[in-house]
Amino acid sequence: MPQSLSKNYIHLIFSTHDRTDLMPKDRLSEIFSYISGVLSHNDCPTICVGGIQNHIHILFILSRKMALSDAVRLVKSNTSKWINDNRISQFHFNWQNGFGAFSVSQSQIETVRKYILNQEEHHHKMSFKDEYRKFLDAYGLEYNEQYMWD
Repeated sequence: MPQSLSKNYIHLIFSTHDRTDLMPKDRLSEIFSYISGVLSHNDCPTICVGGIQNHIHILFILSRKMALSDAVRLVKSNTSKWINDNRISQFHFNWQNGFGAFSVSQSQIETVRKYILNQEEHHHKMSFKDEYRKFLDAYGLEYNEQYMWD
C-alpha cells in the first residue's frame, strides 16, 4: 500500500499534581483552548477539551506520525510552561506523571464529546478517583491502587 492512513480517536485523561485544584475555574476555557492549539499544531485535531480544576479530558485524533506518549508529553510540557509563564495559577503548576488513554469508536464520538463537556455537573455526583477507576474497569485494565495516586 503506497499510502499510510489512520484515524485513531483517543480519550485522554490526566490530572494536576496530587489532584489539587490548580486550574482556576474562570481560566479553564483559556487552558482548554491552549491545549487544543498544542494538539492541532502537532497534527492531532482536537474534537473537544473539558474538565474541572483538578483534571482534564481530551478527545482528539492521534496523528499517524506521532506516538501517543509523545502527544501527551507535548500537551503536558507546553501547557505547564504556558500556565506558569502566564501566572494563570496562583501556585506552581504541574501535571501528574501518568495518564489514561482510551480508544473511542467513531460511533461513540458524540457520546464521549457530551461526557467531556459535562464534567462540572458529572463531578457533583462522582469523584475523579471513582471516575478514573470506572474507565479502567470498563476497558479491562489491571491496576494497582498502591501506585495509582502517588
